Amino acid sequence: MPIPPTMDELIEDLVRRIDEGIYPPGTKIPSTKELSDYYDVSMSTVSRAVAKLRQRGILVGRPGRGVFVAETPES
Repeated sequence: MPIPPTMDELIEDLVRRIDEGIYPPGTKIPSTKELSDYYDVSMSTVSRAVAKLRQRGILVGRPGRGVFVAETPES
């Protein structure tokens, strides 16, 4: 069984997925629960990673709708 990623590795992988177009600009990213299950990390780790990406302007939150890739990500 692989070792779950650290928060920094999780951030790097999400940025890679955005850069590769897996999550293109304007796309809603999977929920915290879905990302937690996918990466085998706690939901709090995912929440902290998403918060950091929001601070960097890569992700944007839309109340009641979810978290989306910014239209012009600054990765």
